[in-house]
Amino acid sequence: MGSSSHIPFQDPHLNPSPTLIPKLEPITESTQNLAFQLPNSNPQAPISSSNEPSNSDSDNVAETFRSAFAQRLRRHDDVTVLDSLTGAIVPVEDNPNPESVPVDASPPSGVFTRRPKPQQRSSELVRITDVGPDGERQFRENVRRTRMVYDSLRIYMMMEEAKRLGFGGRKGRADSKAASLMKDCFLWLNRDKRIVGSIPGVQVGDIFFFRLELCVMGLHGQTQAGIDYLTGSLSSNGEPIATSVIVSGGYEDDDDQGDVIIYTGHGGQDKLGKQAEHQKLEGGNLAMDRSMYYGIEVRVIRGLKYENSVSSRVYVYDGLFRIVDSWFDVGISGFGVYKFRLERIEGQAEMGSSILKLASTLKTNPLSVRPTGYISFDISNRKENVPVYLFNDIDSDQEPLFYEYLAKASFPPGLFIQGSGSATGCNCITGCTSGCICEAKNSGEFAYDYHGKLIRLKPLIHECGPACQCPPTCRNRVTQKGLKNRLEVFRSLETGWGVRSLDVLHAGAFICEYAGVALTREQANIMTMNGDTLVYPARFSSARWEEWGDLSQVLAGYQLPSYPQIPPVDFAMDVSKMRNVACYISHSTDPNVIVQLVLHDHNSLMFPRVMLFTAENIPPMTELSLDYGVADDWTAKLAICN
Repeated sequence: MGSSSHIPFQDPHLNPSPTLIPKLEPITESTQNLAFQLPNSNPQAPISSSNEPSNSDSDNVAETFRSAFAQRLRRHDDVTVLDSLTGAIVPVEDNPNPESVPVDASPPSGVFTRRPKPQQRSSELVRITDVGPDGERQFRENVRRTRMVYDSLRIYMMMEEAKRLGFGGRKGRADSKAASLMKDCFLWLNRDKRIVGSIPGVQVGDIFFFRLELCVMGLHGQTQAGIDYLTGSLSSNGEPIATSVIVSGGYEDDDDQGDVIIYTGHGGQDKLGKQAEHQKLEGGNLAMDRSMYYGIEVRVIRGLKYENSVSSRVYVYDGLFRIVDSWFDVGISGFGVYKFRLERIEGQAEMGSSILKLASTLKTNPLSVRPTGYISFDISNRKENVPVYLFNDIDSDQEPLFYEYLAKASFPPGLFIQGSGSATGCNCITGCTSGCICEAKNSGEFAYDYHGKLIRLKPLIHECGPACQCPPTCRNRVTQKGLKNRLEVFRSLETGWGVRSLDVLHAGAFICEYAGVALTREQANIMTMNGDTLVYPARFSSARWEEWGDLSQVLAGYQLPSYPQIPPVDFAMDVSKMRNVACYISHSTDPNVIVQLVLHDHNSLMFPRVMLFTAENIPPMTELSLDYGVADDWTAKLAICN
């Protein structure tokens, strides 16, 4: 970019309307940061569920939202301004939230409740600051619940359509239908205010699998356009303002250098995505120019190709950028395009797109980016489907090498002898279908979708076993297929040893089995006398995720299925000599991994297998965590592993 290539915005090829280029005086120090109008109504309330927070909790979230940008208001003569570094837009009249319309519970389960369409997006710009740790946790929980509803609804609609058309039939866009239905039910976040800067509850590096999920979160409000902006007709000063952009390589003149992006404006492309005419200084292009003028930051989301079982692309939130320059240039195809130079604001977490590239390289050529620190490139000794790395760049500890690796938990041999005599299985040839005996074992519904993702937590899942005629590819054989994602055990200053994935993990994805040697209560009491390390599956807690799959807010008359109770899990897992990668997952009261009990190779309810699934979308290189829970009565005196 040089001065020779700079062409004024009044380039004759564009012939812009004079109204699109208002002549404004530079903003002075005293007026650059104009006030954000404080809302009179509550922001989007947290999503309700069977375990919904009380009204006081919802009020706390609303109060946190208001106070986040109210605390830094100050007075300049007769104008209220926000003490901010980047400026803002003058306030407009409040638009109160539409009152929520209650769901009519009279239609049968599965009937969609069509509510009045929500109001247009607000024309009021706000910046959220000073949230604090408690407020951030509340917003993060709100985001988590909303994403849970979106994923559950998307899977539900996909499954219902598969039942109607057959698995091989042409499917509709379940992601689009889920987003539309949530919008009609007022479940989209951040609709009552246009947020400039960071979205509360959304963190740098967060992964999204669908473009419309960005709209549901309020991260990017355009379903197709790469520039999200407030139009001049809605803006109180008559000028459009850009708030976020998606960088996905859709324009041939883009130049993405990581912390610096040369972003091409929109418009002028043909149906094949080639530049076919000059761009104009209007719409999002003008909004980008005005955001640069006022010093307003924009959110950057990168769309990257990433093959996975859910989609062929992922969207990564990479944080806040400033627009520092703009010019009109001749593009690769010979047509005039607007270009904007975006520079990342310092002091933010590492970009998720950079971590994705690092993780991808680690899977193929780890020593090229980490020449030191690797102790082993497969501590499983080929017992897993994929290698398990061992990495330590902190000290000389090599403890995981001292244990025999178990890919599966070891149970008493008598279980399999007893189970084989009473085993019953399906007669499905190509795979389990609706109405088979294995579906009946699972209370009339399969536990997994067609991509092998857990639909909802159950007390116990019965997978197809040796007595079933279905092939290994059957959708009801998810956990017995073993580890699929590349995991790494690493040394951590915070948790001692920890586990992270080199792959993107979608919510509900199977990770691995928690493996050790299963002991009865009597055996456990003897082993603890020797000081051996035991883990108690009964203690694992997944209480926070019990509402997973609850669609009562969206589907009229919907009720979570009821399942028969199972006997308490009454065994311990000895991991003192033999263990697997799961034993190095750290404890957390806010975990991203959940436990699901599964039976497939025997029928004893007393000894189910302990399977681990992701509780949310987990970016690569993010540490996995479990809630190991607390001791129950009979193990009150015993130590908890990890």
